Amino acid sequence: MDPRRPYAFFVEDEHAAAGRVEPVATIFLTNRECPFRCLMCDLWRHTTDETVAPGMIPAQIDHALERLPPARHVKLYNSGNFFDRRAIPPADHAAIAERVRGFETVIVENHPRLCGADVLRFRDRLAGRLEVALGLETAHPAVLERLNKRMTLDDFTRAVTFLRNEDIDVRVFILLRPPFLTDEEGIVWALRSIRFAFDAGAGCCAVVPTRGDTGLMPRLARQGLFAPPSMRAIETVLEAGLRMGRGRVFMDLWDLERFYDCARCGPARRARLHTMNLTQQVTPPVACACRDHEA
Repeated sequence: MDPRRPYAFFVEDEHAAAGRVEPVATIFLTNRECPFRCLMCDLWRHTTDETVAPGMIPAQIDHALERLPPARHVKLYNSGNFFDRRAIPPADHAAIAERVRGFETVIVENHPRLCGADVLRFRDRLAGRLEVALGLETAHPAVLERLNKRMTLDDFTRAVTFLRNEDIDVRVFILLRPPFLTDEEGIVWALRSIRFAFDAGAGCCAVVPTRGDTGLMPRLARQGLFAPPSMRAIETVLEAGLRMGRGRVFMDLWDLERFYDCARCGPARRARLHTMNLTQQVTPPVACACRDHEA
């Protein structure tokens, strides 16, 4: 990995907190590997072995922003935790804040156990609002422990409470059907996790269908301990999450084709999910003969 370049960057539309569909720039920063090493994670593929030198992260942001179209919000994702001092040097925070001063919202990802004074200092440098994305993954206590997330549900709740008390917005990543759950259990626990996140104070939940080629997933699949969620599960969770009316709920559609169980209706079902992400409204399901056989 080149520490002078982000490993990806793009602009896409998102339903913003204000209720409008607005362009959001996402910059995937290259930096040191996350120390937490969660069971299902493959983001280490995009990391370095050592802490990047001061000035490299601002240079990566410059590289992306010079090539991206205008956007109102920016996500600075770094395959780990923005406030891990070995990943993003705190000495770069001022320069980073200067580069993103034109954005209304700056969204960074972070581990719940790393939410402290560094977050507040960075918030105070920003011209716009800070939003911190936390990985809850699941509210199932036993599964959470087995994911090696190295946090408890209490750790998560404390982090959200801390951030909200400091007027920092929170979005939450939730896995749909992590290992050790059936498809139906995956639906139930994804919805319980969404409720748990909103109860804690989150304003937005992003649900991520668990993929089978990340981390230790292939080994768990061979052992019969993991299978990816069905398209029915993906649709059911987004529909039910939106109907809660508690806050924004998104379904991650990256590489969704791998979850298609019908070549005829798969693309139309993806388009429906995309529409629901943007409108935050449930739309009628796609008709297809294959649905007569769904469990």
